[in-house]
Amino acid sequence: MTLDEIAYNILNLVRGGRSSTGDNISIAQIKFNIKYYRAMLIRRDFARNGNITRHLEQDLKCVELQKVDASKCCNLPVNCDVYACKTTIPRTVRLNFKDALTHISDVTGLETIPIVDPITVQWLPYEKYAKNAKRAYMIGDHLYIYNAKGLQFVNVRGIFEDPEALQDFDCEGSECYDPETSFPMPMDMVQTITQGIMSGELQLLATSFNDTINDNAQDRAMGRPAK
Repeated sequence: MTLDEIAYNILNLVRGGRSSTGDNISIAQIKFNIKYYRAMLIRRDFARNGNITRHLEQDLKCVELQKVDASKCCNLPVNCDVYACKTTIPRTVRLNFKDALTHISDVTGLETIPIVDPITVQWLPYEKYAKNAKRAYMIGDHLYIYNAKGLQFVNVRGIFEDPEALQDFDCEGSECYDPETSFPMPMDMVQTITQGIMSGELQLLATSFNDTINDNAQDRAMGRPAK
């Protein structure tokens, strides 16, 4: 299901199947609720089971790199070869003790680049066996590649807080997120989110007074007829 289909299905449930143009509930509001419920359920599911389904993952394809000053990257020596992505990486869902970046590699996918904690980056040049290996790490929303050796592009995949944020990324001539394709979320999660929204945030709005006389204002409750 697309995000629009999920959102309009929830709105239709709120309306009780009735068509109305005077609702005080917007589709944008429902979509916001879907996204943050999704992030919460992903984090909760990972905490319980320790794994994540591929249906949540999104692919940024080829992200371009540029060489940066190593002295500004976790106090690395100036002779270190450090590259950074030219664009910021969309924020990922927060897992237990790490960001939900699931895969970083060269564009062929044959050379996987391990993700390390930025606190440990300053010690990489002094490792006995891995000092010449590539490592990836995040500082803020910027992805850095240590010992990139002239690498121009990397493939980045992850589970992102706002899947629609990938509309700003180019995937082989088209946007990395297409509103007409399935939203990155399994169907059982759609059902859980629908129930959560219906019984939570939208319950108050669903029982409030809508505009039934098309004057762009909520109708007032009708008083009881005088005896």
